[in-house]
Amino acid sequence: MTELERFEKEKSERIKNNGTNESLKNAAHQFNIESNKVQYTYNFTWMGIPIIQFPQDMIAMQEIIWDLKPDLIIETGIAHGGSIIFYASILELIGKGEMLGIDIDIRAHNLVRINEHPMSKRIKMIQGSSIDVDIVNEVAKIAKDKSVVLVCLDSNHTHEHVLAELNLYQQFVTKGSYIVVFDTIIEDMPKGMYDRSWDQGNNAKTATWEFLKNNQSFVIDDGIDSKLLVSNVPQGFLKRIS
Repeated sequence: MTELERFEKEKSERIKNNGTNESLKNAAHQFNIESNKVQYTYNFTWMGIPIIQFPQDMIAMQEIIWDLKPDLIIETGIAHGGSIIFYASILELIGKGEMLGIDIDIRAHNLVRINEHPMSKRIKMIQGSSIDVDIVNEVAKIAKDKSVVLVCLDSNHTHEHVLAELNLYQQFVTKGSYIVVFDTIIEDMPKGMYDRSWDQGNNAKTATWEFLKNNQSFVIDDGIDSKLLVSNVPQGFLKRIS
């Protein structure tokens, strides 16, 4: 066994053990709660653009993108644009691929910042509801003939909306790739914590559970959950297996 093989073996064992380490999982869960209360994820930028994500989740996304080397990444929900800039920058390092961002309201100042960014050359954006049939048809045209496609859902986090997105966008995910459902953490937070329409029992994770009941082509990648522990995407990394 080479030194690198030994390192990878030890890493795999460590991740597996962390997934069953209740003390560590409880500590991570408490951090998830307390950090979400104070909007911890709002404190970071990527290449100068606000990126409202846990750094751990972005490291996981970098690993997925680097391994898959996708021809297309689709993300619903743009906000300030940090995530699409992040994904586009990894594609730029790889030397291939394009980023497609969809948002019902791309605010003018965010549009300007994204279009003026060095990574804009790999980015396309569509304004409209991610579940509008015309928008989905437009996405289908862009995704047509792409060999490797990765999908990220990060817009409206209600059960109904996310379930609709899952059912509509799963068609674009290629075998071995992922559909990543962000903010599944809502189900694990104290009830009434958000001043939005989503809450316990009505969120991205409940939609994910329902989607998986009726779709055998995707499975939760538990290994990523065990690796991260601190994450806004628990049970949200869905790998296409068929």
